[in-house]
Amino acid sequence: MSGFEHYEKEVADLDHEIRRYAAICGVNLDSRAEVEACMADHRAESARESLRGLLVLRLKLETEMLELGMRPPSLGQIGGE
Repeated sequence: MSGFEHYEKEVADLDHEIRRYAAICGVNLDSRAEVEACMADHRAESARESLRGLLVLRLKLETEMLELGMRPPSLGQIGGE
């Protein structure tokens, strides 16, 4: 277990940062192709690299939640406030 005790808050905080970096990088979170392109870009500049790291962390958190029988919101649900 990752040590996260309050999954809903952790996901909300993480999603807030993902939305912020996606806006900076011009990545449309509703577009799977854009998100996948961001994830595949290992030579990205600083902001895009941060977004990629946040997305990786989000996937790990989702995996942990699913293993515990919880249902995390999908990435498509975080595109707006």
